[in-house]
Amino acid sequence: MSTNNTLELNARNFDEETSHGLSMVDFWAPWCGPCRMMGPIIDALAGEMEGQLKIAKVNVDENETLAARFGVMTIPSIFIMRDGEVLKQFVGVQSKEMLKNTLLEALSA
Repeated sequence: MSTNNTLELNARNFDEETSHGLSMVDFWAPWCGPCRMMGPIIDALAGEMEGQLKIAKVNVDENETLAARFGVMTIPSIFIMRDGEVLKQFVGVQSKEMLKNTLLEALSA
């Protein structure tokens, strides 16, 4: 469930990919209905904001240790991160506008 603009993260590349700059990471699973609802929103943001930040996905079924490390109990869980540190976390379906505004705010901070 990845597009050309969305990065797939796992235990091997997570720290390297999120350690510099701004990132939005979507913890999801293919069987999760709300996650499937978020998919097109995440993909649209990845296209619209390409080059400004990394937008990535973590499949919790394949990366249980990462989900546990971030305390993900409910999916979708979306983390806004800067230089490896969590700035904000959202749980459940979020609107594209709210996420984009949050990302733009973080970019300008």
